[in-house]
Amino acid sequence: MDKIKLAAISAFGLEAVVKRELNDLGYENIVTDNGWMYFDAEIQDICKTNINLRCADRVMLIMGQFEALSFDELFDRTFELPWENWITKDGKFTVKGRSVKSKLYSTPDCQRMVKKAVSKKLCEYYDADWMPETGAEYTILVSIHKDVATISIDTTGSREGLFKRGYREKSMEAPLKETMAAALVKLSFWNKDRVLYDPMCGSGTIAIEAALIGRNIAPG
Repeated sequence: MDKIKLAAISAFGLEAVVKRELNDLGYENIVTDNGWMYFDAEIQDICKTNINLRCADRVMLIMGQFEALSFDELFDRTFELPWENWITKDGKFTVKGRSVKSKLYSTPDCQRMVKKAVSKKLCEYYDADWMPETGAEYTILVSIHKDVATISIDTTGSREGLFKRGYREKSMEAPLKETMAAALVKLSFWNKDRVLYDPMCGSGTIAIEAALIGRNIAPG
């Protein structure tokens, strides 16, 4: 099976923790860049990483990376990518974006250009006049940093992120996300043979994440 490229996104400062997680899962040659950890994978690794990563926020499928100095260049290079391999004929897709220190600084215009390119590519492939967008939802991210565009599909889906573990029946906004709590446990180098104290545990997020780590229970 052809290789794909994935990227785990983390909060700034947690790159080393997530990289260590990826190493523990068997991934090598990981490239770190501004909160993104790029690594080669196969299609089944999309599920594997979304289920097993404790400290990453999302897992992105990298469609392509290229220099984009004009909107025409952004459109053409996006159009060339193999969208038909991932988005179905009735797929509903939205485009999110950000641009930092780049000639193409208008994020809304970049989003519209990527949306237009993907729509045209899929219409040509499926021999359709327009995309109904009534099926499964996909989120495409265009991220431009110093004129280099990274186009990716969010494999974590429409959920808020990997911090949504699902073990709380009722929850509210908290100051500490589960991914950050797991990272704190990892950074402490705690293990199941040691006692863990959290005198200000609140709802017990750190203790719960430590218990999952100690019992080797996947967070996803």
